[in-house]
Amino acid sequence: MAQFKPVIAAAVAACVLMGAPLAFAQAPATNAPPAQLGALAPENLNKKRPKAPWNLTGTWQHEAAKTASHPANSFRFGPPYPKFTPEAQKEFDAGAQATKEGRAYKDTIGQCYPAGMPVIMTRVWPIAMVQLPTVIYMVSGFENAFRQIFIDGRQHMDPDLVVRSFNGESIGHWEGDTLVVDTVAINGKSFIDDEGEAHSDKEHLTERYRKIDGGRQIELVMTVEDPVTLERPYSYTRYYEWRPDVRPAEYICEENNRNAPVNGVTVAK
Repeated sequence: MAQFKPVIAAAVAACVLMGAPLAFAQAPATNAPPAQLGALAPENLNKKRPKAPWNLTGTWQHEAAKTASHPANSFRFGPPYPKFTPEAQKEFDAGAQATKEGRAYKDTIGQCYPAGMPVIMTRVWPIAMVQLPTVIYMVSGFENAFRQIFIDGRQHMDPDLVVRSFNGESIGHWEGDTLVVDTVAINGKSFIDDEGEAHSDKEHLTERYRKIDGGRQIELVMTVEDPVTLERPYSYTRYYEWRPDVRPAEYICEENNRNAPVNGVTVAK
């Protein structure tokens, strides 16, 4: 064994010397920004920051009927519909024709895929909201869809690193008494409307929330941008009523699904 000791020592020295530049290259840069704290990290929750003008905590439900404080507004996105790009118009026309014939068209919701944004904010289902200093959590009765809107001052993730999702990445800030929410990184796997109004993974949503009617209602102005499917951005307004008497219930799409696919094709029943 003794005769191998010089060889072993030389091998170890070589490994150390060869690995030294690599270890140096992998060392974290001293000027790298600190890692983003989680929304529920105590250090983040306890940071000093301006108090929010108002709080969303509570259960809210889309109110489509006309009231004394707002006009009637639909859970749908048209008509009138926005100006589509040529390819998106073909998709929309195919969906409209299928509806006319009583057929479902690419019914991803009927197949139990998430509805995605902005659909989950328009359906007439209760939405439970919890607002903390760093984040707003939303759980909808519709598919039990979950959203988180970060309000701790963070920026959007690098578009080359972010994991795209059905509801995207939402970052909020306050402009006076209006909560402004910017949502990107939506995966483009859902539809905006049952008529076949598609969107791409370039969709960009801007929501502006403000309380009206003495705080008993919320007005949401949503602006939708998508250079792939829309010729120009468009906006619409929806209203939500404070409903302390209701709560979102468990939603299991696969249970008693009336629109389950038959031989791979969704058939509305």
